Amino acid sequence: MTRAVVLGGGLGGVLAATVLAGHADEVVLVEGDRYPSGPRPRRGLPQSHHSHVLVAGGARALDALLPGTVDALLTDGAHLRDLPGDALIYSADGWFRRLHTGAHLISCTRGLLDQVVRRRALGGGDVEVWEDARALGLIGDEVLVTGVSVSRQGSPPETVRADLVVDATGRRSQSPRWLAEIGAADIEEVSVATGLAYATRLYRAPVNLAATIPAIMLHPGTEKGRPARGATLFPVEDGRWIVTLTGTRGGEPPTDEQGYAAFARSLRHPIVADLMAEATPLGVVRPYRDTVNRRRFFERARLPAGFAVVGDAAVAVNPIHSHGMSVAALGALRLREELARHGMGPSLFAGLQVALAEEAERSWRMAVEQDTQRARQQAGDRVVERAGRSGEPRREPNAFEREIRTRLAQAKLSSPRLAAEFFGVQTLISVGTATDRSEIARVLTGRPEPLLTDEEAIGQYPALAAWRRTRLAAATG
Repeated sequence: MTRAVVLGGGLGGVLAATVLAGHADEVVLVEGDRYPSGPRPRRGLPQSHHSHVLVAGGARALDALLPGTVDALLTDGAHLRDLPGDALIYSADGWFRRLHTGAHLISCTRGLLDQVVRRRALGGGDVEVWEDARALGLIGDEVLVTGVSVSRQGSPPETVRADLVVDATGRRSQSPRWLAEIGAADIEEVSVATGLAYATRLYRAPVNLAATIPAIMLHPGTEKGRPARGATLFPVEDGRWIVTLTGTRGGEPPTDEQGYAAFARSLRHPIVADLMAEATPLGVVRPYRDTVNRRRFFERARLPAGFAVVGDAAVAVNPIHSHGMSVAALGALRLREELARHGMGPSLFAGLQVALAEEAERSWRMAVEQDTQRARQQAGDRVVERAGRSGEPRREPNAFEREIRTRLAQAKLSSPRLAAEFFGVQTLISVGTATDRSEIARVLTGRPEPLLTDEEAIGQYPALAAWRRTRLAAATG
């Protein structure tokens, strides 16, 4: 009889338990809280009230693990938006044109996504779920983990024997301490601060715009001398929108009614503020500050056999990049592949953590690079060290290099090939190494495409443009 124990009943833990149910005789899922009865926020998830999207790579992985889940989400009210075909995006370089790239995202509340996944993953009874149960530590030594100590509903600790223990407890994971307690090696940890904070609120959308609106993304601007600020607005189920305002250090979005509205109004374009003004607020403004990119390099340590760490417990990137759920799904898919190749035996444990780390690598590199670049832009002409390269300063580009970067950055706003590569990387469906050299040559030698004006960008979405014209006409009398 083989048994696997998964610690943490969030998305990553549920998916890991589902995968393990196909290879272990028993699977126990240990969840510290009680699951809500409906599509509501889960207490144990700190950012459960905030924006969550499933990007294309994660959606594909989720459907591979639980076929039909994406359709079930859409049936229950989630929204699929192509990027940038169904998204009004104002980047630091300008507005994107509507292009079909094959990339997309799915937006809904985190409560809905978790409920749909739990229903499909745990409904068959293959996984035994222990709610109100808290993991206290590992059982074993530096060579082999043989189980875990668990307290159920406040009862005295009990030892649960296991052939494999998986930590899916997220950013608050205690694995480094647990490993130290059984004599295992220390875990190397790296943190990359973002200086970013955000605040979120739900709205009841106007009926005529509730479902037809594109996803809206106002990327943080780079105005000199001012903190970078931005916003997103996504349609979610039940005729609602979820709005998130973001700001870097010194420009954090406020949480009071007037301050929140004023912050939205101060952005580079008023579209989000205008839409907020037409919608009905639902509940309070909720802040979130824990946006540090943090990685624990379990794969570099000599872990005891019978133990693995998945999801945010190992690699947690700034939530603003919207990769957490997708990386969890991709990690679970990789776990399934490794189990199919090795089974629940010693050969699995030898390379499992390295394989799981590989699935998070793209997201980690992208998040750190973008957040470091944002910090560099905020710092003006000061040199910022490139994250992960101890002591090696980043050389500032010269005027020629800056011109090339600007041309390429603006070209991706209108080039189907460059946009497809950009959004393929952002949504974890490509690695970004296949840039078409002929397209780059065309961009650098040809006449640049004109940037869209504000009116032209919004005019790409007829329903949104018609609403805005009506609003402006009413305002001018």
